[in-house]
Amino acid sequence: MSNKAVQGVGNAANPGVKTWFPYGKTRADARLRLLCFPFAGGTASAMQRWAEQIPGVEVLAAQYPGRETRFGEPLFRDVRTMAAALGPVVRSLADRPFAFFGYSMGTLVAVEVTRWLLREGAPLPLGLLVAAGAPPGRRKARPLYALPEKEFIEALEQYGGTPAQVLAHKDLMEMLAPMLRADFEIVDTYKVIDESPLPVPLSAFAGERDPHAMPDVVAGWKDLTSTDFSFQVFPGEHFFMHTAADDLREALERSLLRWSPLTA
Repeated sequence: MSNKAVQGVGNAANPGVKTWFPYGKTRADARLRLLCFPFAGGTASAMQRWAEQIPGVEVLAAQYPGRETRFGEPLFRDVRTMAAALGPVVRSLADRPFAFFGYSMGTLVAVEVTRWLLREGAPLPLGLLVAAGAPPGRRKARPLYALPEKEFIEALEQYGGTPAQVLAHKDLMEMLAPMLRADFEIVDTYKVIDESPLPVPLSAFAGERDPHAMPDVVAGWKDLTSTDFSFQVFPGEHFFMHTAADDLREALERSLLRWSPLTA
């Protein structure tokens, strides 16, 4: 297997590839790229490590502004604005078949980048993998991004994605809070503009005890595709990607195998 720096992935002439996908590595034996879009507050490094355990795929985890390699960059507060910036970079990676995996907030990013590609007449992903996120138009949770500091931290604690030691560290939270609030603003203020089904297959995954994306709600992703749909529920709450990690990775692999052989 050949591993190279991200500059060797896709169109090396597009500097946005290294910016948006800083940890990607080429895999000469992989037929398929899996572009991963993390949850609110998520990082490319953590998503890259998690998804690289799926065999047979070349993983590229997106780095949103405001964290890790992009700390200090202006934050996105609207997913369509993000998709317009990310879309040309994704299009430059279409020299190989690709699919999208979005987790929680990342499901909206996956949808809006797909719609951007569709409008531009660009190659589309072979399919969308969406987990722990309600379909567009089905998100009923109270807005979090504008909560006062104490209530915002309590809400993050309930979500379970931020370590307790981070939430308890006042200086660290002062540094991270703008990024976290911007991510939740993307989710909280999202409005459906285009309700038409996407012409790509879609697999949706839910945690059986996820209060933020209940299984009966996640099943509604079937209305967002005009072609093949599958749905699976896993034990766990919102972050079942950690508590049921191996099972979820196997499910993603099965969907990808239905859409394309993974190795040459």
